[in-house]
Amino acid sequence: MKIEPDGRGGYQKPITIAYWEPDFTRADERSAWSETDWEEAVLDSLRLAVKRRLVADVPVGCLLSGGVDSSLIVGWLAEAGQHGLKTFSIGFESVGGVAGDEFRLSDIIAERFGTDHHQIRIGTDRMMPALDGAIAAMSEPMVSHDCVAFYLLSQEVSKHVKVVQSGQGADEVFAGYHWYPPMGEPTAASLEGSVASYRAAFVDPDQSAYSSLVSAAVATHDDPSERFVAEHFARAGAETGVDRALRLDSTVMLVDDPVKRVDNMTMACGLEGRVPFLDHELVELAATCPRNSRSPTTAEACSNRLLAR
Repeated sequence: MKIEPDGRGGYQKPITIAYWEPDFTRADERSAWSETDWEEAVLDSLRLAVKRRLVADVPVGCLLSGGVDSSLIVGWLAEAGQHGLKTFSIGFESVGGVAGDEFRLSDIIAERFGTDHHQIRIGTDRMMPALDGAIAAMSEPMVSHDCVAFYLLSQEVSKHVKVVQSGQGADEVFAGYHWYPPMGEPTAASLEGSVASYRAAFVDPDQSAYSSLVSAAVATHDDPSERFVAEHFARAGAETGVDRALRLDSTVMLVDDPVKRVDNMTMACGLEGRVPFLDHELVELAATCPRNSRSPTTAEACSNRLLAR
């Protein structure tokens, strides 16, 4: 951001310039790549991203949920020679027949790669007392309920290591959320169609519902959320519904919500979280993937190939 004085004791309107922005269009030099070519390129890029985030004066651990994303990172860390790698999984009490942990999955990966695995069990009695600390750690109001979970997880992990890698960001980079498949349908190919599809899955109530909740004195006459999405989708550099959604999610939503949330909670406990899936070169590569490659199947294929080695 550049701010200049206006010569009258005030300031001109600030000028903001983005120093980096990925291009979500197809790259000519990769137009002939096969699915295998894309898998190999993604694996190589992720391997380098993980290796870059190993540089530290202290041991680097890993948050391991047992899902595709964190399991891939553990595999690369093991391949990079991280013997005695400390991995951490968090679990809560089961409620209403729904399991509160994924230990059965993380245990498989921990055993496969011989990590020094830690199952962190958090009782319900610890949740409310941690709320004040979690709120105090926020840089601004955050509504996601998992803030408290990350706060408690960070407290425990920081007793063992001071740096961890995690799989955060993979869903926004490789289309792992439920709203991406509809964005690839023909009805979402146009700008108007992609806005409508994204809105149906992700945006607040419609204008009439909003108007019924807000005082007329402060209500807007249009839908700010839809206008924001439409303006973002209309920018050059993303030509399909999936590309438009991925660009918005990876450059706006991811930055303002999950990354900020986890970073606040980890740093409040003196724990540094590193995110190889958000390596700028990996993001640039993923942004140019053909739409049928930019899906969870890409990450799953990479994971299967790595775990089979």
